[in-house]
Amino acid sequence: MPGDYWNHNTAFHDELVADAATRGGRVLDVGCGDGLLAQRLAAVSEEVVGIEADPVTAQRARERLTGVRNADVHRLDVLGADVVGLLGRFETVTCVAVLHHLPLEAGLERLAELVAPGGRLIVVGLAANRSAWDWLLSAASILPIRIASAWHHESRDIDVPVVQPRESLAEIRRVAARVLPGSRVRRRFYYRYTLTWERPGGGS
Repeated sequence: MPGDYWNHNTAFHDELVADAATRGGRVLDVGCGDGLLAQRLAAVSEEVVGIEADPVTAQRARERLTGVRNADVHRLDVLGADVVGLLGRFETVTCVAVLHHLPLEAGLERLAELVAPGGRLIVVGLAANRSAWDWLLSAASILPIRIASAWHHESRDIDVPVVQPRESLAEIRRVAARVLPGSRVRRRFYYRYTLTWERPGGGS
């Protein structure tokens, strides 16, 4: 089985797993990459489904999840397929370093469709630096991030498709407020942000 590693995305895995554990049930990891997060989520969930558009990466995820009985991977484009019709809805939907690969508004709308009533969407994303404040905060973070990355022995290249982010954090906040009322967007360490949103309903 492929081993663990650490980078600026996996730095958030413990937080995501702990959040998903509060609900249990079904979990969807959108753009699951090589399956490391899905593997970790399987320990706290009834079922974990990963979807990945890149065929080579999807196969790597399947290999990682061999023997994990409650986890599966589907090679799907989250915008190009009827994912809800194929897979249903989920108590937790995670999306790590994927949203900037998609048109922002359409991506958020599709992610929201996948969340079951009472469920939660958790995005870990990348934003582009546009304002002077963006650049200042990024510059101030360089040294502490380098120190943290060295401490954790960062794996820089895990051989998955990458693109540069287009929208600034301010733009992401504006679109999220319109598409996902009640969502929360926070600037985070490691040049990342988190977006969380709960679908109303579910009862107690």
